[in-house]
This record gives sequence, structure tokens and C-alpha cells, in this order.
Amino acid sequence: MRKKVLITSALPYANGPLHFGHIAGAYLPGDCYARYERLKGSDVLYICGSDEYGIAITLSAEMAGRTPKEHVDDFNEVLKRFFSQLNFSFDHYSRTTWPGHAKTAQQFFTDLLNNGYIEEKITEQLYSEKDQKFLADRYVIGICPKCKFPDARGDECQKCGASYEATDLGSPRSKLTGHPLIRKPTKHWFMRFDLFKDKLNDWLSKKSWKPNVINFAKTYINELKPRAITRDMEWGVPLSLPGTEGKGTEGKVLYVWFDAPIGYISASQEWALLKNKPDAWKDYWLDPNTKLVQFIGKDNIPFHAVFFPAMIMGQNTPYKLVDELPANEFYNLEGRQFSKSEGWYIDLESFFQQFSVDQIRYTIASNAPENQDSEFTWKDFQARCNNELLGKYGNLVNRSLVFAYANCERKIPEIKHLHEKDAQFLNQVHELAKEADDAYLHFRLRRASQIVMELAQLGNVYFDAKKPWIAIRSAVTHQDMANTIACCLECLKVLALISFPIMPETAEKVWKMVGFKTCIEGQKWEEAAASTLLPGQVLPEPKVLFTKIEDKIIQQEIEKLKEMAAKAKLISSSVPKEQISIDDVCKLDLRVAKILHAERVPKSRKLLKLTVDLGAEQRTIVAGIGEKMNDLSLLIGKQIAVVANLKPAALMGVESQGMVLAVDTPEGLELPHFYKAKPGAQIR
Repeated sequence: MRKKVLITSALPYANGPLHFGHIAGAYLPGDCYARYERLKGSDVLYICGSDEYGIAITLSAEMAGRTPKEHVDDFNEVLKRFFSQLNFSFDHYSRTTWPGHAKTAQQFFTDLLNNGYIEEKITEQLYSEKDQKFLADRYVIGICPKCKFPDARGDECQKCGASYEATDLGSPRSKLTGHPLIRKPTKHWFMRFDLFKDKLNDWLSKKSWKPNVINFAKTYINELKPRAITRDMEWGVPLSLPGTEGKGTEGKVLYVWFDAPIGYISASQEWALLKNKPDAWKDYWLDPNTKLVQFIGKDNIPFHAVFFPAMIMGQNTPYKLVDELPANEFYNLEGRQFSKSEGWYIDLESFFQQFSVDQIRYTIASNAPENQDSEFTWKDFQARCNNELLGKYGNLVNRSLVFAYANCERKIPEIKHLHEKDAQFLNQVHELAKEADDAYLHFRLRRASQIVMELAQLGNVYFDAKKPWIAIRSAVTHQDMANTIACCLECLKVLALISFPIMPETAEKVWKMVGFKTCIEGQKWEEAAASTLLPGQVLPEPKVLFTKIEDKIIQQEIEKLKEMAAKAKLISSSVPKEQISIDDVCKLDLRVAKILHAERVPKSRKLLKLTVDLGAEQRTIVAGIGEKMNDLSLLIGKQIAVVANLKPAALMGVESQGMVLAVDTPEGLELPHFYKAKPGAQIR
């Protein structure tokens, strides 16, 4: 019986486009694994879909002047188009707004309620009388209960780092409108996650996942407490209590974090309906022998390793619990997180006009953030494309096929009387295929990428050592030339096989260029690896797989990135801040300070330790102005503007007794200068 493998990739939130950072975590690893398992002959169902509910969507839709449904319809298409561009092989891509999802999510709630895992509570939440709605934490600001910072966020103070409930804020107000908020009692339903601690710990103890996943989950389990699973809003899966027909729950919906993972199951149900086999989803979700693998980023660990498993444990239907949870770390861009708002991203339309899908798939796979954060840099992308895809992989394919096409009658030559070196080469080829098999099986995508290049390099070294261009000159060594080329083509066959999960389009081209009429996608791994190419099989004319990426192109991309970031910063800084009174302005003591000494703060690229003269005294001020400043001696003697009455604070172990004022420019921070004023003069 074929092994059944159910694979999911985290549902992307339909509130904006994705970027390569997202792809590296949950999607490319999932697609590569699905392609691999299909090659292994497994019965694979690979599921994904758009997560389309939640307060963030309603507010974004409101700002865009459209309904939430119009908003998610738009971004659902954006997400599907992006996944299609990257050649992902989902068996079905669903969305949580399809009608069947609500029914499944409501049944989850009903089972948990009937089994004693849900309780009702009256709680006070922040309410906007002006907008006539409750506001989520992220849309609330107020006075931090710890440090009294006036613009603290609803869940965490960005100044002192304190965590709290939004209702703990002083003078809470709407982040969007500035209108004051009041406390208002409201009924909500809470899931008793604390009742699942023992079950979860026992279940988790049997897992051999990555240590970071296990440790993260254990910490969450030990701190479990009842968690709200409903919200006061209109956009979401309506709360429906058994026997009430919706009465008493008007305006209540299931929290998006609760209904979203249920989307894996409802998406599978939709897939079955579209195949006209309504119960086909049960063959995967209700079969204990199914292998369930869920690909996520590390920020999703608690939802997939703790909350969703507990939700399943509380069901009457015996849904499959996750078997493998390959959670990847973050994938950054040139040392920073991808951010559309900060202009720190890659323009995908421009990218796909210049580069191929397999170039980015290979680049991400070869540097996948499996155990620690990694990053995309344009220089690394160029190096991997030129040195590895072109210099190793493409070089072996081209030189082998061009030689065979020109010197072997455009056919696969017959192998006769192999030398020991030839047999040893073929043995190494098949050993690397086994290593690639093991790497894919254990979700080691980086290692699989390395093996692909090791195989390509092995072929190049063999080709150089055998020198077929010399062997062809003599009738005595002509068969040795034929053996060499036949062995190289055998290597290309295996190279196509093991690179297919990562670079499907390129692998298919290689597969066809060694004479196959069928597609590699329909092959079986063991059979393809063990079989030999048929002598006399006609070879089509070889085609170039990759071309060199010039320095000029990469430099243009780096400059474009810097320009987008500078433009975004300019736009951000041009947005007026909240108006303040003259009394607030008068609280600031702005003075002229003369720089007497400047030195770098150890282990910091930006921070400088400045000794300044304020007329009546000298002070130490730590300023983040040093990143693009090479000659610190140029600062000495300059008279600058500082905030003199800022409360002292320790930065990197150095007490700072003020703050330097500066202007951000594309070239770095620029300090305003005073030429006639004396140190200590008040700035009015």
C-alpha cells in the first residue's frame, strides 16, 4: 500500500503580498518535500490557502475604502499569482472564506464546548464610542503602566519592553483616530488550554523535532491558561451555540488564530468536493497511518505545536495530529528584515523579468534558515548563480551534451568494458543520490542543495580527468570516449532526478535533453536512479540552462534597494506626528553643545560616545550617528544641538546624559551646526 503523506504550508494572511522571506520559511521547503515524496511514490496531498479573517483585514479594508470581502478577494489573487510564479505544486489552494470552512470551524467549537473545554466569561475590553466597536490591542495606544511612556502599544511598551493587557494602559485611545477609549463589559468564550497540559507534554515527549521547536513548545505548555477564542466584530466565522440559532451571540465571531489552522482541514474538504469525492479528505485526516507534515516559520510554533494540537485533542472526530513540524527561522534581506513599509524588499515583477524561478528557488534552498536566521544578499545570489548554477551544474550539462551531440551521432553511446575509474565514478554518483534521498526525507534542504552541486562537480572532475576530446582522436581509445560520455549522461540523469524538488523546470529540461520523452514528475525515485540510459537513445540539440549575471546588473539592484529604502524613509518622516501643545514644547531644553571628544562604543556599528561642553558643565552623550562616519576627528570642535534635559539612560553599558539632534539623509545622519553661538546657549 502506498504511503499517505499529508503536507501543509502555513496559511498566508490575505492582507498584503508575500516576499522571499516568507517563501524560505514555510513554502519552498514544503513544495520541495511534496515533490520529493511524489517521486518516492507516496500518495501526497499538499494543502495551503489564504487566511482571510481578522481585525487587521477589516481595518486595512476600511483604509482602502472597500469591504473586507473585496480586500481579501484582491489579495487572494495576489497570493495565488505569486505562488504560481514560484512554481509551487499545491494539490489545492483554498481560502477560509469559502462556505464550508465556517461549518468545520463551528463544529470544532461545538465539540470543545460539549466536552467541557470552553467556558464563558464577562471581561472588560476597550471600546470606541466614536467608532461603535471594540478595538484589538494592536490598534490601541496609551500611557505605559510601567515607565509612563505616552504612546505605548496595546500589548507591549516599545520603550521599556513591558508586557501587559491593553486595559492596563493609562488614557487609552485609538491608534487610527486618536479618539479616547472606554472600558466596556462584554461576554466571550475562552478555551481551557490549561486542561491540556499533561496531554500535550506526554504527546510532545515522543517527538524528535528540532530542539528549538521542542523547547519553544514546552515553555508555552507550562504557561498555558484559558485563552479567548471569540471577538466582538462582524468579519469572521460567526459564533453559533448549539440550540440557540444564533441568538445571544450576535456580533461575536471566532478569533482568527482559532479558525485559521482549521483551514487545513476545510481546505482538504473543499479539495475532495472539487474532485467529486466528498469523503476523500477522510483518507488523509482520519487515517492514523497518514504522515502529517506541517511547514511553518518559527513565529507559528505555538499555534501548530500547542494550540492546534490541543484543539484536535478536544474533538470527537479523530483528526490526525501533526507528525513532523519543520519550523524554519527568519530569512532576511541584506542584514535586515524584509519590510514593504520601509522600502526594504525586492520588486518581484522586476525580479522575474531578469532572473529565472529556479535561480531564486536554488538560492533560497541553498541558504535556507533551517537552524538559524539567514539572509538573501544580491552578491550571494550572483555568486550562487554564476559559480554554482552556471559554473558547475550548467557547465556539466552543456559540455557533456554538446560533446555527445557532436561526436556520438547525437545518440547515447553504448557502454563496453568499463575501466575501474568509470565504475568508481558511477558508484559515487549513486551514493550521492542516496545522500540526497536522506536529506530530503529529513527536511535538510540546504544539504540537498549541496549534494546537487557535489554531484555536478563530481561530473566535471570526471570529465576533465577522462579527457574525451583526446580519446576521440584514436580508434584505440574511441570506446573509452564513448564510455566517458555515457557515464556523464548517466550522471546528468541522476542530477536531474535529485535536483527536481528544488529546480523543477531546470531538471525537466535536463531530463528531456538526455533523451527521455516522458516527464520526470511521473517517475519513481528508486527506479529512475537505478535504471540505465538506453544506448542509441536519440539526443535533442542541447540548450543553455543559465547565463552569467553581470556585476552591473547586481549593482543596479543594490542601488535600487537603497533608493526604495530612502524614499520610504522620506515618506515616513513627512507624515505629521500627533499635534502637541506649546506646553509640551516648552518642556524640552534644547542647547548648543561643543564636541570635545568622540570615540566608538565597543561592539556597536552606530553608537559614538561623545564628550560635549554645555557651557556650565561637560557631559557624556551616546549618539547613534557613527555608522557612515569614518573620520571621527572631523566632529571635534563642532557645535551641535542636543536635548539637555533628557533623563539619563544606559546604552551598551555607557550612561548617556542627553540626546543629539540629527537629520537622516541617504548619505547618513547630518548634524545641524552653530557657528556664532556659545556652548550652553539655549535654542529657542
